Amino acid sequence: MSEVVRFIPRSGLNERHAAQRQDMDKVIVEKRTEAADFRPTKVFFGPFSLLPTQLLLLEGDKVVPLGSRAMEILIALLERCGELVSNRDLMARVWPNLFVDPSNLTINMSALRRALRDGRDGRRFIVNIPGRGYRFVGSVDVSGDDN
Repeated sequence: MSEVVRFIPRSGLNERHAAQRQDMDKVIVEKRTEAADFRPTKVFFGPFSLLPTQLLLLEGDKVVPLGSRAMEILIALLERCGELVSNRDLMARVWPNLFVDPSNLTINMSALRRALRDGRDGRRFIVNIPGRGYRFVGSVDVSGDDN
């Protein structure tokens, strides 16, 4: 039986990189160690299911095409569901050790929202806080290996 818990993937976070970055939220690493026993296999929201270890997004049984950067943004937002994830944190996560123009985040966020049909038919998964970041506001259900 699945229970509603915060999605914190076992393999999705580079702890060494996060620990070296002083501007990253220290909470990410702490939450990850607290949930080390839990390994999500599927994350459900709306009509979608995410298989994070396979980097696969499904709507029902149909694969939703999504680029790797947009997928990484989705995973980062789901890890901190309901919390504001700053633009800087997203950029550091998706493009580690690289300088890229902030428009890359906007472009990939648009692709993600398009794939999720966010804002259409009453669906709302991602909210933008202008100049600050993004928040995943959809209801999330996580199932793990031991469920």
